[in-house]
Amino acid sequence: MAFWKILFLLTLCLCLANIVHSEYEALECLNVPTREFVGSVNATIETIQQVSSVLSGFAGVMDDFRLSIAVRDCQDLVDTSVEELSWVVSASLNGNSKENGTGNMNSDMKTWLSGALIDQETCKEGLNGINGTVKNLISSNLDLIASSLHELLSMVKPTTDSGPDTIRGSKKPKTHDKFPIWLSPHDQNFLNSTNTKVDVVVAADGTGNFSRIGDAIAGAPKYSAKRYVIHVKRGVYYEYVAINKEKWNIMIVGDGMDATVIRGNHSRPDVLRTYDSATFAVKGKGFIGRDITFENTAGPHKEQAVAFMSDSDASVLYHCAFRGFQDTLYAHKNRQFYRECHITGTVDFICGHAAAVFQKCQIKARKGLVGQKNTITAQSRKSTEDESGFSIQCCNISVEHDILNMNITYLGRPWKQYSRTVVMQSYIGHGINPKGWLEWKGDLFLDSLYYGEYMNDGPGAGLAARVKWPGYHIFNDSAQADPFTVSKLITGDKWIPATGIGYTSGLSSYC
Repeated sequence: MAFWKILFLLTLCLCLANIVHSEYEALECLNVPTREFVGSVNATIETIQQVSSVLSGFAGVMDDFRLSIAVRDCQDLVDTSVEELSWVVSASLNGNSKENGTGNMNSDMKTWLSGALIDQETCKEGLNGINGTVKNLISSNLDLIASSLHELLSMVKPTTDSGPDTIRGSKKPKTHDKFPIWLSPHDQNFLNSTNTKVDVVVAADGTGNFSRIGDAIAGAPKYSAKRYVIHVKRGVYYEYVAINKEKWNIMIVGDGMDATVIRGNHSRPDVLRTYDSATFAVKGKGFIGRDITFENTAGPHKEQAVAFMSDSDASVLYHCAFRGFQDTLYAHKNRQFYRECHITGTVDFICGHAAAVFQKCQIKARKGLVGQKNTITAQSRKSTEDESGFSIQCCNISVEHDILNMNITYLGRPWKQYSRTVVMQSYIGHGINPKGWLEWKGDLFLDSLYYGEYMNDGPGAGLAARVKWPGYHIFNDSAQADPFTVSKLITGDKWIPATGIGYTSGLSSYC
């Protein structure tokens, strides 16, 4: 046999041996060998697909309207879970890539696994109040899937930092330092430019390519790696907009948060589920919204009524307003960033399971029903391995004048067992109850939640009368607050304060 042929065969054998060996080695972000992890993920995908087949068999053949709505939503949720788990498999086999994620594999995997877990929970919640064999069959399978997802989450190591702890900036901050790392310089220019090049224009008066936002979104490409920009001209748009999971990198630009308004009035009593009540719902990756208002006018008597619901991973909302009453902004899952937005509501008006940072936002509680208490946040983290949570940083928290002296507004309450919310470096005005935080039901979750406050000021920021729960924390140094910055909680870029002074780990001397 020729020398070169022998050398080729030896090289091929060595490569195959290395591939087999690597399958048994753990990636740096895993606690188990890669092959074991991928096998477990694929087994979970197969189980979910079986449940999806069962749901498909029930779809459209049931006389029970409530059950048929729940089954329809479950079908969509479990299909989304399969897609999220496929991203996990791809990341495991292809390494630390920004093609599907942010480039931080720990955070990406934790995010997508947690997203799949919350999909099962949301599906199950939709079955509440429904009796019968179908519910029992679906619920038992969802419990099995949830158990597998909890196990997978435990196989992924906690997120590591994506960069150095300390960055010293110049006196004049760079534009991109305001935004998360997943935004390209091109997208950062979109956010700062008033002359953004757009793909299509929506105008209610018929002067654009479309008169309805939904029609413009329907024409957008699927799974696009390129930003697709829709300019929505000033006006009030009475429609219910949904950006599904296949529509990646959609950007919607309005003419100002008081000029371009998307308005609806659906509520849970109308559509049976909070999840379905949103005026605007987005699921596709990489969504950006700018200079627009999302509104639900159902009123406080209609219970849960969502203005904006997001599943979109690596999404940014900039100069947007969210107006409603109960459950105004439903940050359902994944990593989300809100900057310089206005958010108003009554009960749990920033809610959901997402890892979300609200930075330099105006957050205002309004008058609801007589005798009703206001809660600004209701975060729904369900597991200690789950890295979700809400961070309210450098914001202005206040109440409307007609409830100023009523002390009925609280910073948050625990929707789920491991609810996690931190308020830091923010101004807290009059009208916030001195206790700060409200129980969900008696002492439920008070020892497992994680709530924190750090360096807040204003008449409502006093800590002397705050709750004494085991899960409540007063941060005394920056190390405790650091995990809740943009760079850590959502693995975003380190941000630079408006003063241009150097910063440390996302915490600024100035807001």
